[in-house]
Amino acid sequence: MVVEVFKTNVQKEADKNYVIAVIQTQFPDYKINFDLEDCDKILRVEGIDLECDNIIDYVHCLGYTCVRLE
Repeated sequence: MVVEVFKTNVQKEADKNYVIAVIQTQFPDYKINFDLEDCDKILRVEGIDLECDNIIDYVHCLGYTCVRLE
């Protein structure tokens, strides 16, 4: 299992749920959650063979920033 962490600009609970739903549709085996309390509005994705570029692209297409944290 691999965990990747991304910095986003998602602010609202409804937006968080929307982003999770879209990613979950494309990658149903990923475990996805947000930490909107964190200053970086952290998106955590856990799974096998994570496709980080695709996750970033999906979030960008929804109108949000998404940067992988090292």
